[in-house]
Amino acid sequence: MMTWIECGPEHLEAIRAIFNDAIAHTTALYEDEPRSSEFMETWWRLKQQGQFPVIGALDEGGTLMGFATYGPFRPHPGYRFTLEHSIYVDARFRGRGLGRRFLERLIESAQAQGYRTLIGVIDAENRASIRLHERLGFSLCATLHQVGFKFGRWLDVVMYERVLS
Repeated sequence: MMTWIECGPEHLEAIRAIFNDAIAHTTALYEDEPRSSEFMETWWRLKQQGQFPVIGALDEGGTLMGFATYGPFRPHPGYRFTLEHSIYVDARFRGRGLGRRFLERLIESAQAQGYRTLIGVIDAENRASIRLHERLGFSLCATLHQVGFKFGRWLDVVMYERVLS
């Protein structure tokens, strides 16, 4: 049993824990330092100001299994209809199809808000995320070589786009 929610401030610590696990153990985020509570408060305020959803999924015990959100692709006015999205699933709940369900919800939300394009910026070695995006109609639009450095090695980024109908 799972419940979909719009995350609130009461979920920030759980969101921060998911972010910090991804920072420490994956290349989903090209960050080295854990995110602080202060960072998360600013992150939350910007989501609220921009009217960007933070969609969550709770298990039957009320544990946040993951979350998904989007925000501006770039800050310039000409990009105002383009979003960059992100999906993070708690390591304990991966492999259950949550990523797909989150991405489907993000697509629906972005369409309902009148946005035109969603962009996914993905570590080039993250085959699962790449397959997910391709299955939901995203196409490769860019490869950026050796733009990230983490865990002692250079990392490539791929960008996937979907024009919304």
